[in-house]
Amino acid sequence: MFSGRLLNLARLVLDDAQQRRLRIVTAESCTGGLLSGLLVEIPGSSKVFERGFVTYSNKAKEEVLGVPGDLLADYGAVSEPVARAMAEGALEESRANISISITGVAGPGGGTRLKPVGTVHFALARENAPIRHRLENFGDIGRSEIRMASVAVALEMLQESIAG
Repeated sequence: MFSGRLLNLARLVLDDAQQRRLRIVTAESCTGGLLSGLLVEIPGSSKVFERGFVTYSNKAKEEVLGVPGDLLADYGAVSEPVARAMAEGALEESRANISISITGVAGPGGGTRLKPVGTVHFALARENAPIRHRLENFGDIGRSEIRMASVAVALEMLQESIAG
């Protein structure tokens, strides 16, 4: 299911996090747990991977991660403020030191002129550090492809932050 490239990158992230004694938490929407699934595909991941939240609905984002309802109403689930709030909420609701959030439009429907299919927001929160945001516009390359590309970007962000 996962490519060798993704498995290798996940292994690198987990190894580096273990060396630095970091625990990882994920907050996923459009990827529906794919990132968490990839991380636990690696033997020994329990030493680093603390937990994963799949908050697909807006209500789940509010109830599980504490994303303010007015933020969702004002900006929509696929937005920088919501991605940031998801990452912060994941840190607060876990025993992890670093979190990554993913929220986007995987398609084939659901896109708008301002947020077309393939728009994905990422946020990385780490204790005692500013939150990092990244926006990717993958285009309408297909639902599975958008979700897998999102997993790759999330792993890259984790690796960059962990490696320093």
